[in-house]
Amino acid sequence: MLVAFSIAPSGSAESPDGSVGDAVAEAVRVVRESGLPNETTSMFTTIEAETWDEAMAVVKKAVEAVQARAPRVSLVLKADIRPGWSGQLSAKVDRVNRALGE
Repeated sequence: MLVAFSIAPSGSAESPDGSVGDAVAEAVRVVRESGLPNETTSMFTTIEAETWDEAMAVVKKAVEAVQARAPRVSLVLKADIRPGWSGQLSAKVDRVNRALGE
């Protein structure tokens, strides 16, 4: 399964310019230390896991890492649940690129 999620702190006076980069970096650190295949873009981090429990454990730890820095946290999550498939983090993009002739 693929799980794309975005975690953002809210209510923190940590950065007067509104930047959330430091808190988000803590969430990304959790994801990278999980050992799951992952990709971080400007808006979401996507992980690939074998099971729902495995994916949600990483998401929960990432939320907790941001929660340690802010009194309020926002989570947006999208999942592609497709049992029996793996390697889809890059395979889905590869299929689109092939269709585009790249």
